[in-house]
Amino acid sequence: MVKKMNEKVLVVDDEINLSNVIKDYLLRETYEVYTAACGNKAIELFHDIEPDFIILDLMLPDISGEEICKLIRKESDVPILMLTAKSKEDDKVTGLYIGADDYLTKPFSPRELVGRVRAILRRTKGNSELTDALEFNNRDLLIDIPKHIVQKAGHDVSLTPNEFKILLTLAQNPYKVFTRSHLVSLAFGYDFEGYDRTVDTHIKNLRQKIENNVKEPKYIVTVYGVGYKFEGE
Repeated sequence: MVKKMNEKVLVVDDEINLSNVIKDYLLRETYEVYTAACGNKAIELFHDIEPDFIILDLMLPDISGEEICKLIRKESDVPILMLTAKSKEDDKVTGLYIGADDYLTKPFSPRELVGRVRAILRRTKGNSELTDALEFNNRDLLIDIPKHIVQKAGHDVSLTPNEFKILLTLAQNPYKVFTRSHLVSLAFGYDFEGYDRTVDTHIKNLRQKIENNVKEPKYIVTVYGVGYKFEGE
């Protein structure tokens, strides 16, 4: 993925083993990673290092993640991804309401967390490096947004305008699951008069063009009973 190197990520979680796993995955992506096991240390590091991104657990031994989020939001709009063991929708909505940019419910895949970090930074940073070109799997797949060019293994891939819209929508939000209707509204607009199932046809065509094996896709993955998600790295 094309992105600013050495962005600083603050990981706040009192589960040391989990925190270390998250740190290892982020370090592989060249992020500069700092960890805190309690709220007071998190606030101290927040002021000392001025992180570009914060991964914040809700359940901490001294100060709740909600309170930390509120304190940070009084002085910064740094992206915050909340980690929570709570699965109730109201709890998640509350987290977003007080200023979190996204949330993950434990247990989660570290790969998905890294994907969320990338996606949120890409949305919130104004740097053209983050928005003009997307690269996945060591440049196996490249999406040049302004030029509407897609390359697979160094070769241009011919996509229809609708295929490009769907691919870009998915690729800009890696690991996020989209229903067919949501994908239609984001890619084509709410006034689109086609059917949700037309997305399946576009996905099938996209897989023929960008996947090495359409029966075992690595980029556009089906979430059975729900929709689709993008898993390029």
